[in-house]
Amino acid sequence: MTFDLGPALLFCPADRPERFRKAVERADAIILDLEDAVLPEAKDAARRNIVEADLDPARVIVRVNALDSEAFAADLAVLAQTEFRTVMVAKTESVESLSAFDERYSLIALCETAVGVHAADRIAAHPRVSAMMWGAEDLVASLGGTASRNAEGVYRDIARYARARILLEAGAHGKAAIDAVHIDLEDAEGLEREATDAAASGFRATACIHPSQVAAIRAAYRPDDETVAWARAVLIAAETERGVFRFQGRMVDEPVLRHARSVVSRAG
Repeated sequence: MTFDLGPALLFCPADRPERFRKAVERADAIILDLEDAVLPEAKDAARRNIVEADLDPARVIVRVNALDSEAFAADLAVLAQTEFRTVMVAKTESVESLSAFDERYSLIALCETAVGVHAADRIAAHPRVSAMMWGAEDLVASLGGTASRNAEGVYRDIARYARARILLEAGAHGKAAIDAVHIDLEDAEGLEREATDAAASGFRATACIHPSQVAAIRAAYRPDDETVAWARAVLIAAETERGVFRFQGRMVDEPVLRHARSVVSRAG
């Protein structure tokens, strides 16, 4: 299964149907959230909203509650009544638990606990998993910690490790990786920095929690004109060269050409 929804994925609480249409208009895809963004007493209404939502299934992800939660069975039953087939599985911790989904579904495994991050290699290998995502706050909470970032707003080592592991295991199994949300809505500089790093590192998308964050994420994933021009030129040059060659003062080999192909693909 493949994942290609665009770089800016916007969470939208499923108990706020008045926001659905605007969220779809603002972002590349939306994540209708049945989990953390919805209070327990509002989950039934949120499920009804998903059934009634008139949205393009190709641009919708539904985040369901954790597989071992009491709410999961109801979430799965509601999904079967819709055309939505891309599902983000909160707090994924094992391959075995994913057997609850049949071949109709494309899964985004959200590894946001110590157990889930530890099992990321096996989870990423699951045939119905199309993408992997990580979450900082739940991860740190699962370890008994109190904050994923230090006083300067930078991720602590354990969060950086989890981020790198999810990216690496996703890539090793040919799956997409999605970077975690930047929860500080006032920290535009931090969002830009992290989204730029995510794009350069190989993440396919970044999730966000407010429409105001979409533009910065899209800009971070979009290569600048100079980089795109260089990438296209070096790929043209490679058509008549053999092996390693020199181009505009730089030695070019296959890894550099793969970088160039990624740039052109992202620009397109």
